[in-house]
Amino acid sequence: MSTPPSAGDLPVRRIDRVLAFMSLGLLVLSVVCFFSIIIASGPGGLEQADFATGFWPVVTLIVYIAPPIAFALLLTLLIMTFVRRGRANKGR
Repeated sequence: MSTPPSAGDLPVRRIDRVLAFMSLGLLVLSVVCFFSIIIASGPGGLEQADFATGFWPVVTLIVYIAPPIAFALLLTLLIMTFVRRGRANKGR
């Protein structure tokens, strides 16, 4: 049985969940791409892996671009939460 939210808690909005899960998804995707590059370039990995052709440039780009975007999404979520809590506390 769940407990009802207290008067001080704000409900979680859909945009908050979307930003949080997008950030988490980008970080997981970046880690998976990072390990795929490590495995492909290591000894005993894919010997014929040419990182300049195929899907490897996209994988490399994801490793470089996804973490800053995920950080920006988390920062946006944090700022939105602080602003919303500040407005809620000001109204009391």
